[in-house]
Amino acid sequence: MTNRDENQYRREQVRSSASERSPSAYGISTTLPRIEQTEIVEVGNYSIEHLKVEFTNGVRRDFHRLHSQGYGSVIIAAIPEPGIVMLIREYSVGVHAYELGLPKGRMDKGESVEEAANRELKEEVGFGARRLTCLRTLSLAPTYMSNRTHLVLAEDLYEERLPGDEPEELEVVPWRLDQLGDLMLRDDCSEARSLAGLFMVREYLATR
Repeated sequence: MTNRDENQYRREQVRSSASERSPSAYGISTTLPRIEQTEIVEVGNYSIEHLKVEFTNGVRRDFHRLHSQGYGSVIIAAIPEPGIVMLIREYSVGVHAYELGLPKGRMDKGESVEEAANRELKEEVGFGARRLTCLRTLSLAPTYMSNRTHLVLAEDLYEERLPGDEPEELEVVPWRLDQLGDLMLRDDCSEARSLAGLFMVREYLATR
């Protein structure tokens, strides 16, 4: 059995095992709770939704859900050469620090996922891609945020820069995919979507 076949076999075993242990097998309800009432408050580029929810067992709870007022977002793993991915270092106001991570940004109205990824790549890294593959969609904190981010693999790169909205020039940092273990231990790389996306991309490239 080749390494690729072995990896594929392991993934199938994990999926099969997870299916066998589905919530319904333990008597846990898989029917979604009923949303009884909602109220939305607009706050800048976001909206906060207050929901009254009733579960199938009759229990009622109040929840708050954060929505982004946009069209979704993209996060891009750009591969300039085999085994290398492009990271950027930028100021992150949420943690008041400079963070390493994948290039990312919001989609504009009317853009496809691939168009948005290519535009953001040109704005933040100075490269476009002739081959763009949307690998999957990620959620950040699904217990209270509705935001979804599309993970895009960018290959066959070419130089092209578009003006962006960054307040300062971003540092581009090439990183080896076989050194992600070192990256995930760095204090300046804590963005969960970037870390998850990097490992997914490495697995995808190793087994395709």
